[in-house]
Amino acid sequence: MPFPLPIDLVGWLSFAAACLTLLFGLIALFAPRIIFAVLRLQPRQSYPQAIGEARSTLAGFWLGVGLVGIFLFDQPFVQFCLGAGWLMSAFGRLVSILSDQGANLANWLFFLLMLALAGAALLPAFGLIG
Repeated sequence: MPFPLPIDLVGWLSFAAACLTLLFGLIALFAPRIIFAVLRLQPRQSYPQAIGEARSTLAGFWLGVGLVGIFLFDQPFVQFCLGAGWLMSAFGRLVSILSDQGANLANWLFFLLMLALAGAALLPAFGLIG
């Protein structure tokens, strides 16, 4: 079965969002301490099993959605799912910025990255680009 690559901007946007999601998942699975460092989190010495949270919850979700997004990048439902996930992540980040005294450069950059990934998946899904 041949694996088709995107041939236009619409396909490449959602494909790129899925690839980045997959990349984040691979990093969370194989190097969870990097993800924790980027997110400025640190597991307690007395709870080393906390690393498993990055490997399961973060990596598992990102890998699953990223893989499906890569293989089915041209399906609107898949684009909606990928975009909605990143949009809700951006919303959670915004709530944190406004409610948790988290208005720092890193949080704003993560917020913009999440919005960009959401837009890359949702714009083609809604037919707003292409």
